[in-house]
Amino acid sequence: MAKMYDTDPDMIEITTLAEKVAGLKVAAESLEQEAGSFFEVAPGYQASKANLLHYLALRRQDLRSIQEKLARCGLSSLGRAEPHVLASLEAVLRNLHALAGYPASSNTSGISFEEGASLLDCHTDTLLGPKPGHRRVRIMVTVPSEAAENYLLVRDLVANGMDCMRINCSHNDPEVWERMIVNLRRAKRELGKKCHVLMDLAGPKLRTGPVESGARVVKIRPIRDQFGRVAAPARIWLTRGRETDLPDAPADAVLPVPSRWLTGIRQGDTVTFSDARGKKRDIRITSRDSKGCWGELEDTTYIVPGTEVFRIRPSAKEKEPKKGRVGEIADPDPHILLKNGDFLILTRTMVAGHSARYDEKGRMQSPASIGCTLPEVFSSVKAGERIWFDDGKIGGIIRAVSEDQIRVEIVQARSKGEKLRGEKGINLPDTRLAVSALTPKDRNDLEFIVRNAHMVGMSFAQEVADVRQLQELLSELGAPLLGIVLKIETRRGFEMLPDLILAAMRSEAAGVMIARGDLAVECGYQRLAEVQEEILWLCEAAHMPVIWATQVLESLAKNGIPSRAEITDAAMSERAECVMLNKGPFILEAMRVLGNILERMEDHQHKKISKLRQLRWWQRAYTRQAASAEPQSGALFAGVISPMHVFFK
Repeated sequence: MAKMYDTDPDMIEITTLAEKVAGLKVAAESLEQEAGSFFEVAPGYQASKANLLHYLALRRQDLRSIQEKLARCGLSSLGRAEPHVLASLEAVLRNLHALAGYPASSNTSGISFEEGASLLDCHTDTLLGPKPGHRRVRIMVTVPSEAAENYLLVRDLVANGMDCMRINCSHNDPEVWERMIVNLRRAKRELGKKCHVLMDLAGPKLRTGPVESGARVVKIRPIRDQFGRVAAPARIWLTRGRETDLPDAPADAVLPVPSRWLTGIRQGDTVTFSDARGKKRDIRITSRDSKGCWGELEDTTYIVPGTEVFRIRPSAKEKEPKKGRVGEIADPDPHILLKNGDFLILTRTMVAGHSARYDEKGRMQSPASIGCTLPEVFSSVKAGERIWFDDGKIGGIIRAVSEDQIRVEIVQARSKGEKLRGEKGINLPDTRLAVSALTPKDRNDLEFIVRNAHMVGMSFAQEVADVRQLQELLSELGAPLLGIVLKIETRRGFEMLPDLILAAMRSEAAGVMIARGDLAVECGYQRLAEVQEEILWLCEAAHMPVIWATQVLESLAKNGIPSRAEITDAAMSERAECVMLNKGPFILEAMRVLGNILERMEDHQHKKISKLRQLRWWQRAYTRQAASAEPQSGALFAGVISPMHVFFK
């Protein structure tokens, strides 16, 4: 028999495969023995720690050639081994031995197939609360500030399937957060439903500083039809300029004017002036109230501060002054316009940034400049590293670094340029920032979080020391059991993910959020799909729940109509344990659509496993043929039903 095996190509391949799979098993067990003692984890994560180490050892190898050969033998290709690595290897090895005629081994070790799924469910329930009865995946919603005052909004969110409420600590303050949570508790009592609370720490803010106002010119345009005729005049609000005097309805322009001059205006008056181009223009006053006057204008107009305005009224004598001036006009959109090839100076100081400055001959006097909110950047970045602004809309290369300035060459922007505004995010994918993930504000916010939330989200999780520091702070505050969610939003965080997961396992409740917005900028949009896949695989191997976040059904939540790609993305999110929606005017509709998609996808997919339920077209076709008096050639497959029946029965 042995000689036949020596010459039989199939047996040689099976024997070789068995040796390779046995080698993978040995490597997995060895890594557990070598590295296991370095990571202290909570009792509930002991088995998960071992399985994660097994998986890391397995993925050290390029398994593609082995997978193809295993599949040809009708065996598992190890593509679904994440939650039970040793059990998968042992099952394949037993079958290979059986094919080769070796004695079957009954040795089993590690987590069984059933235990792998059970551990993930258990850890998910601990972090996110019990699953809803009608679906496996939870829905998380980032609530707006309105949730503090509008109880009905919170009640509707809970009633429509919100399983977790997310509060972003970058906005508002503890007083507002408390009112949000009070509303949630009331809604839970009234509806008899459960809903956990996640509060995200703000973390170190790497953002642009303020931008100075540019030329304050207001362009006012009426609405015109396709022939250029005025279809509707522009609506102008004349006011004293106080914040309390804002109009109650949308205005095409808000013009501050002297209080005494404004008091004398009546309905039916005309305000006439010469605009910035010397064009004579008239505003017809249509109504007024205690805060100001409404007027209509039928010509395109440019107005600057200091423009003289005159009140005309068909009356004999007036004691009020007829002449006034337009006051200071707030720049509606202060920004710096940047194009490819431009230079931008980042500064330590938070002096208002400005566009490039030129002399009267058009020669540049100084490049554009803007502040940076995180001083630690200046000691960390190096020339040649990449930098991104505003969620990747503007890309640059760092050309020079000094103690107080960073010189950036813009290399990615639209041909007509991109506008850089204040308070926009900065990403440094090539830079290892020497900055703690926990700020003094975060430490203060934790005191509120441990009393009111079920989970705390750690922004910019990048180093094991940051995770352990958070765990120590929670212990000091008497809340060691509070759930921790690691927000993976930087390239460094992704590269350190196995270490971060093992560090998080010291907590009884832990999870990972895939913050796909920043992650796409940091790792490159082309890599986002594979990056989120790897995060899902690692977390499943660790039996750690995943929150799928950023831009899920965003068009639907904001505009009421989803894009086709959004629906596919929402369907793919079923592989996570929780999906996060962001706020928007149509958030309730987005929740209903997402819930429906998740419920349907559960019949088709679980993690990487496709579920092959019976297709209804087969049942319908068979019934149609059986009912026919005469057999029809090929009737079982030849257009006997509409494909729509599959989904809309």
